[in-house]
Amino acid sequence: MSVDDMLALWWVVPTGLALLGYALSLAGLTRAQRADWVQARIVEVGQPAHGASKWPGIPVTVAFRDPATGREFILPNAGKHGSAIEEAWVGREFEVRYPPGRPDRFRVVLDTAGEKNGRMGPNCTVALLLIGLAIHATVIWAWPAALLGFGALVTAFAAASPDIRLARARDALLASAVAVPARVVAVTKDVYTDGEGDELVNHAPVVTFTTLEGTPVTVLSRDGIRAPGRSLGRELTLYYAPSDPAVYTTDLAADRRDNERSIGVIIMLLVGGVAAMVTGVAML
Repeated sequence: MSVDDMLALWWVVPTGLALLGYALSLAGLTRAQRADWVQARIVEVGQPAHGASKWPGIPVTVAFRDPATGREFILPNAGKHGSAIEEAWVGREFEVRYPPGRPDRFRVVLDTAGEKNGRMGPNCTVALLLIGLAIHATVIWAWPAALLGFGALVTAFAAASPDIRLARARDALLASAVAVPARVVAVTKDVYTDGEGDELVNHAPVVTFTTLEGTPVTVLSRDGIRAPGRSLGRELTLYYAPSDPAVYTTDLAADRRDNERSIGVIIMLLVGGVAAMVTGVAML
């Protein structure tokens, strides 16, 4: 077999990995499926240090009960155990998973979609496989195949995207938003280097506010606060959803515009993908 013949079979490995992943998922043998999943709650909220990195999120202490032993564990988490927590208050609940018998190795899972059934990995592999097939078809059959292949990928992405649903759900939650005073108590700092060697500095304010029920909330605000690097100690008005303090904004009108843009982008992708497919079919 020549080198060209071997390269033409590039799709065999990702296809095999995807099939193996789905087989393990159906058999219930993936790491996520074998793990213990329990409900955890925050029992203590800390504060990121001023000037520290935003990536560990807000340091919290979580409590959960091991179903096998009935023992309650109270363990710290500062971004080292799964998803970083960027909106924290005492009593907030979410799921954690850990290998059976090893609660100390818990991982916070804020988005469980695709996690519990163990299909997230195979689904990602299939997505990469489809992109590769579209590129492969473009090399072999040129523009018609490129339009058809990438048009189909863009259409599938737009159709499967949760952005429209999430934007509408956020608008619905903020429709009854409550305005409360808030304060920037720290500002995180991360320094990056671009391709030309220049340093880029990113700041994210740490904001605290208290709900109408008297619950103190700490959030890591990635956007919505002007001049974030100079915002330490700034007093501001924050709007939060009464049913979920994790949904908040400092500007309701700007938040609605952002949601409208997100919906518009998905609609344009859907229309563009369909148009590309139709053009590709016509040119074949």
